[in-house]
Amino acid sequence: MKNINQQKTERPFGMRDKLGYMFGDFGNDFTFVLSSSFLLKFYTDVMGVSAGIVGIAMMLSRFVDAFTDVAMGRICDKSRVTPNGKFKPWILRMCGPVAIASFLIYQSSLADMSMPFKIAYLFVTYILWGSIFYTSINIPYGSMASAISAEPGDRQSLSTYRSMGATLAGMFIGAGVPLLAYDKIDGNAVLNGSRFTLIAGIFSILAVVCYLLCYVLTTERVMPQRSDEVAKNNSVRLMFQNAIKNRALISIIAASIVMLLAQLTMQSMANYVFPNYYGSPEAQIVSTFMMLFGMVGAAAVAKPLAGKFGKAEIAVVSNLLAVVVSILLFFLRPENVWVYVVIQAASWFGLGVFTMVSWALITDVIDYSELKNGVREDGSVYALYSFARKLGQAAAAGVTGFLLDFIGYSATTAFDADVVKGIYDISTLVPALGFGLLAAILWFWYPLHKKEVDANVAALKEKHEKE
Repeated sequence: MKNINQQKTERPFGMRDKLGYMFGDFGNDFTFVLSSSFLLKFYTDVMGVSAGIVGIAMMLSRFVDAFTDVAMGRICDKSRVTPNGKFKPWILRMCGPVAIASFLIYQSSLADMSMPFKIAYLFVTYILWGSIFYTSINIPYGSMASAISAEPGDRQSLSTYRSMGATLAGMFIGAGVPLLAYDKIDGNAVLNGSRFTLIAGIFSILAVVCYLLCYVLTTERVMPQRSDEVAKNNSVRLMFQNAIKNRALISIIAASIVMLLAQLTMQSMANYVFPNYYGSPEAQIVSTFMMLFGMVGAAAVAKPLAGKFGKAEIAVVSNLLAVVVSILLFFLRPENVWVYVVIQAASWFGLGVFTMVSWALITDVIDYSELKNGVREDGSVYALYSFARKLGQAAAAGVTGFLLDFIGYSATTAFDADVVKGIYDISTLVPALGFGLLAAILWFWYPLHKKEVDANVAALKEKHEKE
């Protein structure tokens, strides 16, 4: 059997695939964004659990991911090819379990239980959702991009549409939750626990619908065929050996961690900046729509600019813009919430450009790995990248939780002057640090700039034609 990527004869790649792939990340983020944006707020304000403990729970669960993500990547790589493809069947199998597990996390009816019970419940349900079921659907979904098309332009389109799916889900959740889940009590915005539980259930149902649309609309065309000898040598030990020596993979993993540190800190702290610092959860809704506009603007320019200058190159410039905006907000400290919202929108544009090209960067890394190691490991490479993203999520939750504890935040001190000042500091300085590190990694460490990517695409095309 030849070691090639064989393109099946199917309907041409088109808008149906792009929309289907967009719905896949829409489904992912109905649970992922809910967790990254509101889990900390729900457990501190409704369940009464310390922010530091919530951060520890999210960080410790990543140790479980070190095993489950890699295991799922290996399962994907070794899965048999079905008439519906290699990765799609996992979406159908796991969409129900991941939605149910997400809903179980947010049970406000347990708020009066003992603190040890609530902490244990958080650990168990969060690991069940994130480390088991989310892993089992997200890794096949991410790996599927390189199976939908082998063309770099098509993959950039999939990356853009995936990012738009995440943006739409983020807008839906970021606007919907503040609009529906807060009550005004003594002039303060307070999260309503039972209403939040209902919202989490609705989002779980919508996640299943989006996953099913992804399954129906997308088509896997690139079917990997590998020799028995290559498959035999394709061990977990060899995978880690290859990964450690893979500069492109290690650097994009580092970039993803700091990117999520910046992005998720901004999203999570919005739940404290707007209701606590500015006393305006309504402004959070407008901010969410401004985020959408920033992402749409990024989507409009990302593909043409990436084609002309390179994906990594434009991501560096856009993140430097986000650094400037975050530092500007720290020093200006606008008293008017709407001034804050408008200025912050530029950060979302800067982050949006990197987000639009990030998934295409991973397919570049997969191509690079195939040339370097002689083995195409879509699932394994994506598993390591997914693990890195979860590390970024954990870092954001852990840093945010520890810093909130450091400034003395609790349900009873949530509106004290010193505490709300600290909230503002966290919401601007931590993203500035993350954006700056991301730009530095992409420019000085990540090796796949435009010239190298074009050369790799040509080399792979020549390699496959010879085979």
